[in-house]
Amino acid sequence: MKEGGERMQNLGMLAMILLVVGGLNWGLVGLLNTNLVSAILGEGSTLSTLVYALIGISAVYVGLKTFSKAGK
Repeated sequence: MKEGGERMQNLGMLAMILLVVGGLNWGLVGLLNTNLVSAILGEGSTLSTLVYALIGISAVYVGLKTFSKAGK
């Protein structure tokens, strides 16, 4: 069984990966007017909505971790 610290570290890494995916996707939207997530998973599909939700949750998680460390 994994320890709590290792789980949190893995969760942080997953959140960062999702943020990179989201950032790259928005970069493609801005530069090439191409939404790669929608192109791969289907525009408005349940899976693409889930990916967008997970990216948003990841942004909140990383933001809270970052700003809570900055205040210490």
